[in-house]
This record gives sequence, C-alpha cells and structure tokens, in this order.
Amino acid sequence: MKLWRRFLTEEDALGTVELILIIVVLIGLVTIFKKQLVSLVNNILSKITSQSNRI
Repeated sequence: MKLWRRFLTEEDALGTVELILIIVVLIGLVTIFKKQLVSLVNNILSKITSQSNRI
C-alpha cells in the first residue's frame, strides 16, 4: 500500500505529460496550417535555388 501511495504522489511523470501536451499542440498546429507551411517552404526553397545560380 505504501508503494501505491508513493506512486500517486510522485511527480516525476509531470515532465512527460507536459512534453506530450506540447507535442500534441505542435502536431495540431501543423495539421491546421499545413497548406500555408508547405507554400512557405516551397517559396523559400525556390528563392534559394534561384539565388544560388547567381553565385
């Protein structure tokens, strides 16, 4: 019984829960703004490609 009580009051897993919540929020943002992110990355890569030809 003492082991169970100690397990319930232990706070080591708190960091894990926070990390999982941050990952879930980031995945949610990526899914919401997927089209905008793909467009932004494509624009950046095309600018890099076109400007690298000048060098």
